[in-house]
Amino acid sequence: MASRNFYLQVIMRVVFITISAIGLAFLFEKNYYLVSFLLLIILVLQVHQLIHFINHTNRKIAYFFDAIKNEDFTLHFPEKDLIKSFKSLNQSLNRVNGLIQEVHFKKQAQEQFFQEILKQANIGILTFNEKGHIIYSNPTVEKLLNYSPLNHIKQLEQVDAKLYGLFDGLKPFDQKLFQLTNEREKTQLAIKSTALSVNKENLLLVVVQDIYRELDEKETDSWIKLIRVLTHEIMNTITPMTSISESILKYYKTENKLISMAEFDEKHIENTAKGLEVISEQGDNLMSFVKSYRTLLSVPEPDKEIVPAQILLDNVLVLINQNVNAIKISIEVLPHNLELFIDKKQITQVLVNLGKNALQSMENQKEGVLKITAGVNANEKYFIKVSDNGPGIPPELIDEIFVPFFTTKNTGTGIGLSLSKQILRLHGGTIKVYSLPNQVTSFILTF
Repeated sequence: MASRNFYLQVIMRVVFITISAIGLAFLFEKNYYLVSFLLLIILVLQVHQLIHFINHTNRKIAYFFDAIKNEDFTLHFPEKDLIKSFKSLNQSLNRVNGLIQEVHFKKQAQEQFFQEILKQANIGILTFNEKGHIIYSNPTVEKLLNYSPLNHIKQLEQVDAKLYGLFDGLKPFDQKLFQLTNEREKTQLAIKSTALSVNKENLLLVVVQDIYRELDEKETDSWIKLIRVLTHEIMNTITPMTSISESILKYYKTENKLISMAEFDEKHIENTAKGLEVISEQGDNLMSFVKSYRTLLSVPEPDKEIVPAQILLDNVLVLINQNVNAIKISIEVLPHNLELFIDKKQITQVLVNLGKNALQSMENQKEGVLKITAGVNANEKYFIKVSDNGPGIPPELIDEIFVPFFTTKNTGTGIGLSLSKQILRLHGGTIKVYSLPNQVTSFILTF
């Protein structure tokens, strides 16, 4: 309606100007100079009014958009204008202004709501741009990084130069651990980054979390599990040795006195020899147990080299594919030219151990399948996955299998998976397990 009234007003004024111009020309040609002069003045006034009318409307619209740009919603146009077209235009502008104001207030309320959530969050959150300017940081991250207020990541250099270097070198999807030490306490920080774009500006969203308590609880839990296993193994070895020793001692001592040589017989000597053999055997078992423990503690640093994944898996296939009849074994490498920077001997040891464990679990199973896959995951991390369709790992044991000396088999030392985890840790990687009993069990090595 406003645009139509404006359109009609412009047409009417143009028509009047045209008629005045034609009349001026006609009267001037008939030598009516006085009337022509008066008509010329009227023509100039009409042109001026037209220009004023258009400029007034343009300025009104320009004021409106400037107010919107500056988030000034107090601007109100009068709706009791003498000209109907102006009245309709003002009403439309006021209506649009009200709608935008309502949306703006809703957006502000939503923004305050989310900011309050971020302020109350137990994890630290901050975003900074490519120049290092911090766009947002919640109170938690300022407390964790021991600096407030945070405006630029270079301020972290005053806290710890290495911490600033870590933030300065952060890339999207990086995951870092950093121990921050001050005069009060030590803080173990887990730092994760994600890329995002806001208003065509590339930002890095960083999440910072204190995991010291979680690590402490995990460490305590690991020690409890380890001590439980150690106690079980040692007691199983020591108990029969103690019992046999007491039995033998009774042959030679009664009522705290040694018996005389005349009281010995051949049966006592035979039982003594058998008892000493058992004690010797148990002692050897205990020594083997201790040697296994020493093996776990003395894993050498990886001697890394670039190894084609296809060659690595081919070698593993040869080592585990012996005397296997009913089980189907396959390997897959994507891309085919994939290369890994690893200690070939150590990773081969890990893969062979995982492969043999899988084969043992499927010994009595028909149509067993073992598949070893190497590739690159969505986070551009290199991985090797060993999967089988065997009986799997019960849910109640899934958290126990990496504990040293824990085993569900009748034979073995129970350090294979612990040793594998140690090797992956020295490579800067991880080993994780996923199991659905009787469907699929996968060990995933990530580098």
